[in-house]
Amino acid sequence: PAMHAVTSLMRVQQLVLGRLDGLLRPHGLTFARYEALVLLVFSSRGSLPLGKMGERLQVHPTSVTSIVRRLEASGFVVRRPHPEDGRAVLAAITDRGRQVVDEATRALVNTDFGLGALTEAQLGQLSDLLRPLRRDAGDF
Repeated sequence: PAMHAVTSLMRVQQLVLGRLDGLLRPHGLTFARYEALVLLVFSSRGSLPLGKMGERLQVHPTSVTSIVRRLEASGFVVRRPHPEDGRAVLAAITDRGRQVVDEATRALVNTDFGLGALTEAQLGQLSDLLRPLRRDAGDF
């Protein structure tokens, strides 16, 4: 049962991620880049150190650097020296970055984030089922 469950979970993750990336492609984003922009939108100053972004997104520092470089090349973020820590670099969202987050979020909401095959009750059940795994991994 555990092997079947993990195989199903991983396959669904691949399918949903593929759908989301397809929805975000017209906006010049992948889901990973979208998540990074949303993180910056919800930060109090619209900027975060790259290290803090990696922690919150739970990705390797080199992945954060790659994501931020691509977002910067698209004009969605700018990198700045940290004003209090000379070793750190901040990623700051631009007005264009905020605009693309709004546009991309509308696209995702209009398609139920790729989960339209589930009812609202099933979505709640899915979240409830996954909560203990996330909590056990320290994801809360």
